[in-house]
Amino acid sequence: MKAKLKFLDRFLTLWIFTAMFIGVGIGYFFPQVSEVINLASTGSTNILLAIGLILMMYPPLAKVDYKLIPSIFKDTKVMSLSLVLNWIVGPILMFTLAIIFLGDEPGYMSGLILIGLARCIAMVLVWNDIGGGSKEYGATLVALNSVFQILTYSFYAWLFISVLPKYFGVKSFDIDISVIEVAKSVVIYLGIPFVMGFLSRLILVKLKGEKWYKQKFIPFISPITLIALLATIVLMFSLKGDLIVEIPFDVLKIGIPLIIYFIVMFFISFFIGKAMKIDYQRNASIAFTATGNNFELAIAVAIAIFGLNSQQAFTGVIGPLVEVPVLIGLVHVSLYLKKRFYSTRKI
Repeated sequence: MKAKLKFLDRFLTLWIFTAMFIGVGIGYFFPQVSEVINLASTGSTNILLAIGLILMMYPPLAKVDYKLIPSIFKDTKVMSLSLVLNWIVGPILMFTLAIIFLGDEPGYMSGLILIGLARCIAMVLVWNDIGGGSKEYGATLVALNSVFQILTYSFYAWLFISVLPKYFGVKSFDIDISVIEVAKSVVIYLGIPFVMGFLSRLILVKLKGEKWYKQKFIPFISPITLIALLATIVLMFSLKGDLIVEIPFDVLKIGIPLIIYFIVMFFISFFIGKAMKIDYQRNASIAFTATGNNFELAIAVAIAIFGLNSQQAFTGVIGPLVEVPVLIGLVHVSLYLKKRFYSTRKI
């Protein structure tokens, strides 16, 4: 069947750019707004941003059929490929691009590396959903990334920021990230919406039935994702709107390696999956989870270690500025590749 985006999703790129411009405008013309937003923070977690991300992720996680997840972990081919792409290829690619493009800007360089090490556990569910990926595989791969993130992020950050840069003739940073800090980010941005989605399906299917849940409840809550996504984008870009306008060349310097990273990671992931004869739905889930990054964690860590006004924190904010429109573009690319390479296959 020919894949089509719904009306709202089809023009999502337009809505996203509009939200970005509104956010930047608010931050530039009304800088006091960012001060008010920052008041709603506890530690390195902004409560308003957390609420927006949780609401954004709730509908995709409510669509997941959790009964299928145990069997998915038995798919060793997909699990192994995802782990290699996320925890070997992705970090090395981002580190390489950071050294090449930002080796003379160690603050931006280390911020970019933090993004590359933070594998996606949040917004990727949205891209996977509208790109026609498997909801169950998407949720499972995200859960797998979350576990590895808790176990390895601190070590990876030390290795890629404190140890390896000096071997390439650039400045390194002494960095100490606690496992607790990483686990807190995973619990907030994945754990809460995961529990909400799981309980919604468990309780409502029992009360109202599977048909009502899929045909009535899911369509009712689906628009929450778009609304929360746009609100979150406005919120994020209003926090650094003044800097985005005042130092656009710095935005460009950070943006170029990010664009290259997202495009290269997507095509590497997609065509390796295709070469391994993985069907489209699973392959799309692999590609999107390998391509996206957990900018929430990267921003939180950058603020906690280097400070709110650091170059690392600014780089973290530029991450979604680039990732959101590029990933939306890759959603369309993915649907084209589905038609091009999978149209005759039953998926």
